[in-house]
Amino acid sequence: MRISVDHKKLEPFSKNHVTFYLKYSSFVFKALKKPSFQKFLRWMLKKEKIDEHSVSAVQVKVLPFRRANGNIVAGKCNTARGRIRIYPKTMQFCQIFKQKFGLSTLLAYAGNRARAALIHELLHLKYAEDEKTVRELAKDYFCVFTQKQCTQNARSLFIYKMIFNAKISGKKSPPNGSNHQSTKPQLNETCLRASGVFK
Repeated sequence: MRISVDHKKLEPFSKNHVTFYLKYSSFVFKALKKPSFQKFLRWMLKKEKIDEHSVSAVQVKVLPFRRANGNIVAGKCNTARGRIRIYPKTMQFCQIFKQKFGLSTLLAYAGNRARAALIHELLHLKYAEDEKTVRELAKDYFCVFTQKQCTQNARSLFIYKMIFNAKISGKKSPPNGSNHQSTKPQLNETCLRASGVFK
């Protein structure tokens, strides 16, 4: 896994933009390299019977990638070559997000968005063009990982829903970090579809 930067593409950006995107990519790289997440990925690949050697490269890209329709992409996978790319959100998105929800929630979102994207793209190595199956499994596996890493709380549910574009029941901001009993069954029920236990 490595950070991939095309210096020519950085030339049009201001110093502030370049600094921001380099820091973002470095943060995401560290989030993806955490031993707990790497252990989880090995478990997931084994469970899905995906050969680890089918992944030739994972690149954390410095600049966002925008589709022709204007949507920002979280990740891409070249299934033939086993190459996966993880992309950041835009600086503008992050600034607005930080103003609304705070720095700690932004960092949690950025790290978990990248993890969810990598899970999603790894599943494409097996399911290739079956986007519906990949999306469902990505939700399940990400949920399993989240449950194993921290106590469920209202903020973790908020971030989960943001990443997977679900509706947030009219809330304009994430609840505080305290445990919220009503959120636990919702997250648990989602995870039930992912059979087996991550060990």
